[in-house]
Amino acid sequence: MNTYQMQLNSDLFGALQVISADDELMKKAIKLLKKLAKQKRAADETEYLMSSPAMADVICQGQDDIKNGKGRIVEIDDLWK
Repeated sequence: MNTYQMQLNSDLFGALQVISADDELMKKAIKLLKKLAKQKRAADETEYLMSSPAMADVICQGQDDIKNGKGRIVEIDDLWK
């Protein structure tokens, strides 16, 4: 961990310590942190999928198909029939 990351961690934990006595503020902080974590996981997954040229082509083609009205709605239960 570099110095910058250590400072960020210190800032984060310091801020959490300030609000830790207030349950409502802690709930808000947790909600926001969970949202940020979800966005990070989604970005990481997208980066991973797009790192494969073949997968990137498939995804882009699918997006084009949807944009051009070629997509269709499939019920999730119908995927295994």
